[in-house]
Amino acid sequence: MYRSGDLARYLPDGTIEFVGRNDQQIKIRGFRVELGEIEACLVRNAEVREAVVVSRETAPQDARLVAYVVPETVGTDDLGKRLYTYLSDALPDYMVPAAFVELAEFPLTPSGKVDRMALPAPDGKSHLYQAYEPPLGDMEEILSSVWMEILGVDRVGRNDNFFQLGGNSLVALNMVNRLRRAGVHLNIRTLFTAPSLMALALEANRIV
Repeated sequence: MYRSGDLARYLPDGTIEFVGRNDQQIKIRGFRVELGEIEACLVRNAEVREAVVVSRETAPQDARLVAYVVPETVGTDDLGKRLYTYLSDALPDYMVPAAFVELAEFPLTPSGKVDRMALPAPDGKSHLYQAYEPPLGDMEEILSSVWMEILGVDRVGRNDNFFQLGGNSLVALNMVNRLRRAGVHLNIRTLFTAPSLMALALEANRIV
């Protein structure tokens, strides 16, 4: 017997209803993740003063990690990209947030703790867009349209990286299935070797 950290209650009919956890452990893509471990890694970076990581569900069964940081210097260029690289070198890919939101300070509860429910939803600037170049050619247009739909982003350029925009292996499988219905037959492994829109379109055109 051991304490799992799960919180539950008995219903009148004897059913046990799960209502949450008494810690910050969550499940992402089948992996158990301690949010505090990611936060601790972030604050070890010299550019970060405070950090909070939460899980946001962008679609049913599609939870993604979002990092909120109070930087040492507000408004530094490309901080999210540097933090993404920093975490990618230190943590498994499933623990690297899909978006980074800079805040001057965190919203607090009356008791002085971070009010996680009051943290703003990430906007377009929070995702790791590359220097924008519009899609070129039919294949890039098709891929861009599918990526926007399944990743929930407003814009995808030919330099953007599928995984930096929040994609993962489960979303990649969804993408491959969507493309097959559109007549584009890609192997999911191709995405891992050609994760940018431009590179993936080149591979898709070779198959076609």
